[in-house]
Amino acid sequence: DTARGIAMEATPGSAASEQTTINNIADIAVILIYFLVVIAVGLWSMCRINRGTVSGYFLAGRSMVWWPVGASLFASNIGSGHFVGLAGTGAANGLAVAGFEWNDSYVLLFPQVITMPQYLKKRFGGKRIRLYLSVLSIFLYIFTKISVDMFSGAVFIQQALGWNIYVSVIALLFITTIYTVTGGLAALMYTDTVQTFVIIGGAFILMGFAFKEVGGYQRLLEQYMLAVPKHTLSPSPELYNVTPTCYLPREDAFHLLRDPVTSDLPWPALVFGLTIVSSWYWCSDQVIVQRCLAGKSLTHVKAGCILCGYLKFLPMFLMVMPGMISRILYTDEVACVIPEECEKICGTAVGCSNIAYPKLVVELMPKGLRGLMLAVMLAALMSSLASIFNSSSTLFSMDIYNRLRPQARDRELLIVGRVWILVLVAVSIAWIPVVQAAQGGQLFDYIQSVASYLAPPITAVFLLAVFVKRVNEPGAFWGLLGGLAIGLARLVPEFLYGTGSCLFPSSCPRLICGVHYLYFAIILFLLSAALVLGVSLCTPPIPEKHLHRLVFSLRHSKEERIDLDTDEEEEEKQKEMARQHQVQGTLFTPCLHTGTPLPAGLLRRCLGWFCGLGPAGQGPPELTQEEKAAESKRLTDISEDPTWSRVVNVNALVMMTVAVFLWAYYA
Repeated sequence: DTARGIAMEATPGSAASEQTTINNIADIAVILIYFLVVIAVGLWSMCRINRGTVSGYFLAGRSMVWWPVGASLFASNIGSGHFVGLAGTGAANGLAVAGFEWNDSYVLLFPQVITMPQYLKKRFGGKRIRLYLSVLSIFLYIFTKISVDMFSGAVFIQQALGWNIYVSVIALLFITTIYTVTGGLAALMYTDTVQTFVIIGGAFILMGFAFKEVGGYQRLLEQYMLAVPKHTLSPSPELYNVTPTCYLPREDAFHLLRDPVTSDLPWPALVFGLTIVSSWYWCSDQVIVQRCLAGKSLTHVKAGCILCGYLKFLPMFLMVMPGMISRILYTDEVACVIPEECEKICGTAVGCSNIAYPKLVVELMPKGLRGLMLAVMLAALMSSLASIFNSSSTLFSMDIYNRLRPQARDRELLIVGRVWILVLVAVSIAWIPVVQAAQGGQLFDYIQSVASYLAPPITAVFLLAVFVKRVNEPGAFWGLLGGLAIGLARLVPEFLYGTGSCLFPSSCPRLICGVHYLYFAIILFLLSAALVLGVSLCTPPIPEKHLHRLVFSLRHSKEERIDLDTDEEEEEKQKEMARQHQVQGTLFTPCLHTGTPLPAGLLRRCLGWFCGLGPAGQGPPELTQEEKAAESKRLTDISEDPTWSRVVNVNALVMMTVAVFLWAYYA
């Protein structure tokens, strides 16, 4: 330990440096220019797509080609939470966290042609599975998306501007309410594409500066193991003791696959448990699947997924390794261990590894580029929050409140949706202290742990629904409910007792909290699957006439399928027609939810254009029966050009080969 301490005294930047803030004209000008460019791209995309229809607004007219699909998938997944979380965990524990990203590369090859709630609705019928998924989605939005995005964005603002973390959260929410008025999915996907290029470009530049500052890849390997903070003696020995394991870098820091029992990220859990959680995310999350449904053909959707898979190789080099370099350059801040010092540095007693990436941005990036990186992070964050607010508001008002109160009119549903957003924001802000302290301050571990306690039952039901014809609706429903109960039996005690840290271990009983969260995901998946099969075998099967082309064994069936959800679809159509009559002649669009008539004149024409309703504020003209038939045929056509299909398949094989090589090289 003494040798390490002496070595670190000679390491450049190991001492705590003064707070650098963005307060120069160059950075501020770049931030303003960037936001103007993003707005311009959004307006341009609004002109290209007919946003006056549901398909046009929510699915970009299903006309997107492969590269914006892939870029938007990547941008929707990679946000400020990834930069903060991956770099922070890399700084604290080494490069194994990159396995979370590389695992996604092959999960992205799974079919994503229909949303999971839609599939389960056709497969099982009934309403209660859809209601369950809506409620669970809202919980996951709060605990793994909204609160995490707010916290990670606030960390960036705190490091860049020196603001208090809660002042930063309020500022983010205020700007997001302005940003939310958008031109629909097309605008989001094109702006996501711009942001993807800028994010990757800026991250490559920062990576170059970081490797130059540390002295290259070989110096990273040498110096990371010597990155030990100077202050490691407890000022209050009667309260806590600082053991070497709390501040020394892990011996297996450069190993991707680690010990299956004693390590922080056991390799069987990483390979199998994470695949279960990733399958839930990439095959069912509406933000992800919606972008696939926007593709103009099956080939473009596949190509977009493969492009995203290639891009997912980058976080190891763009986020995790720079986070490790940040620990070397700013050891006493990023790797602080004394709670009192950590509180002063970043406002969190359990550690400051989450500031690793923001610290690099504000310290190493030159003026102008520093402002650009902050602008990209904030724009990506606000785009993500706006999408989540919209989705969760829709889920609550339409799938939950509307079922409790079927006679609710549109105006009431809109008010309820807005009040619900305020509730979401309040709960998410209240949850931020838990996010700060959970999993020893490791943001990315926190995200994955919550998903591991809630998502495996959904994956089990989905896979069994596809491959086991005998599975029925009671089995699926009670499997989901039983799995939720088991997951909550782990989630609730863990957060009541706290996940603890190296200095202050959690008092949660080992029987409950002693199993690694990814191992728990495997156990929960198996128990949920057993429950689904058990209940299904004890209840009547679904007749085969309802299952043609919905299960693997009947995938090539040519017989006509009688859908279980036909009656419900007809009921929803009638409700939708009633709504259209109710709001006829008024401005009622996703961008301005108001039921009052538009004022006459120029303002009405401008608002009508902005919301995609034409100059007079009216909806698009009705399609003829022939046009409807042609559009329906285009949207359901899954045929592929043989040449391009082969190109896509070859790229899939190449991507898998690269993934296997990287896993083996860093194993």
